[in-house]
Amino acid sequence: MLDNEKIAGFIGKKILRLISLLILVCFVSFMLIQYSPIDPVRAYIGEMPVSAEHKAKLEEYWGVNTPPQEKFLNWAGDVLKGNFGISLIYRIPVTDVIKERFTASLALMAASWLFSGILGFILGIVAGMKKGTWIDKAIKTYCYVLAATPTFWLALVLLMVFSVYLGWFPIGLSVPIGVTAENVTFLDWFLRLILPALTLSLLGVAQIALFTREKLIEVLSSDYVLFAKARGEKGLDLVFRHGIRNVALPAITLQFLGFSELFGGTVLVEQVFSYPGIGQAAVAAGLRSDVPLLLGIVIVSACFVFFGNAIADLIYQFVDPRIKQQEASI
Repeated sequence: MLDNEKIAGFIGKKILRLISLLILVCFVSFMLIQYSPIDPVRAYIGEMPVSAEHKAKLEEYWGVNTPPQEKFLNWAGDVLKGNFGISLIYRIPVTDVIKERFTASLALMAASWLFSGILGFILGIVAGMKKGTWIDKAIKTYCYVLAATPTFWLALVLLMVFSVYLGWFPIGLSVPIGVTAENVTFLDWFLRLILPALTLSLLGVAQIALFTREKLIEVLSSDYVLFAKARGEKGLDLVFRHGIRNVALPAITLQFLGFSELFGGTVLVEQVFSYPGIGQAAVAAGLRSDVPLLLGIVIVSACFVFFGNAIADLIYQFVDPRIKQQEASI
């Protein structure tokens, strides 16, 4: 049974950390954009000629001449009310853009997160069982190569091989061009999800596989496993009974701690495959000076990474008491 007081204290501490994190992230991001060469008025009107009177009204609306501190307080006040402003690119509320794009990215990240975790865990178990053999060396080499492979490069290779040369999968996007949302079939969506998810999955395998291998080797060298061997246990039965049970939770914890790398990889993969997710929206917002959307995405991404770390801390503290928690500054 979990201690309710400890859980309440844990949740309270995390809420305070989240609030302080968001305040810091919002302030730093806002000030960086404020002192950057981004001109929100020019970004809004583009190359369209406007009168001096119209431009003055837009400058007043965007607060060009307002002191930075006042602009931040006004913006923060609107954010607390749930108003993130209007996207300059899409001309709709930022919350609507983030909701639509993050939903698409969530499907991509969930698929790659699950696949990389399962595949990495299996490879780590096999490598740990076959320590020192050619199988172990092959898996380690594979993981080291993946760990050194740039995300965008692997995405381009998969795109060229499987979409351009072989023609097995569509080139980019999440739905066929010219097809409305209600007419998109599951197969259309799934085919366009495979290559981006595969790219993220292959890159995410290395860390979890190497970690699982080391933990399993450590467990199999422990005294209680040696005692189990003396009682006649061996092979897969020994590994399943004593090995997997002891390395599963640490491996899951590591997966949750990898949310930041997963989100960062998603930004690059979505750009290569033209996948309309939150990562592509973030790149577009940065390149086209969409300040409201960029700040909204910063807040959402910070919350996403924070909750991943919070789940990992929860596993550390309550689910597996054998794991010693080291306080991490978030």
